[in-house]
Amino acid sequence: MDGLVVAFILLCILVLGLAIAVFALARQVGILYERISPMGALMTDSGPAVGEKVQRFDLTALDGRAVAVGAAGPRSQLVFFLSPTCPVCKKLLPILSSVAAAESSWLDLVLAGDGDVAAHRTFVAQRRLDKFPFVLSRELGMAFRVSRLPYAALIDGNGLVRAKGLINNREQLESLFNARDLGVASIQSYLDAPHPAH
Repeated sequence: MDGLVVAFILLCILVLGLAIAVFALARQVGILYERISPMGALMTDSGPAVGEKVQRFDLTALDGRAVAVGAAGPRSQLVFFLSPTCPVCKKLLPILSSVAAAESSWLDLVLAGDGDVAAHRTFVAQRRLDKFPFVLSRELGMAFRVSRLPYAALIDGNGLVRAKGLINNREQLESLFNARDLGVASIQSYLDAPHPAH
């Protein structure tokens, strides 16, 4: 009988120790989640602010199409700044095409860059980007204060910037649409803001 009591006490101590360990692990998982919370597009403070109307740019694409960036209309635009020499830009092109196809009911994709026309035409042909208008405009890049690539700006049908930032992966690209849907400047600003408890 004494052995049974000792075994029961040891079992209780073991269960209590396991409960403490599970609690400590759950707390560590919570801390880890906070540290690696979703990171949206890396928004910069330069260029037109989110919610600000952008200057209209009437441009001609490499294939001769007329492109009006920031014009009022029924559709939104995603202006994606890239360069033929940017390796991250090249990596994102299939993702960009996929997202543009998925959002085609309300969104037009405009590719933008500046520099040598021939190099960009070769790039468009090699990467099969001819379904999207590709504009070369130093003024457009300066208006958005694009200093690093790849960079994207989501402009609504009223010509207002809805989201913008540096894009390095699919998650950051989709964060522009999430920010628009949530009505916030960026996913990071949404995560950093206090939210009411449910």
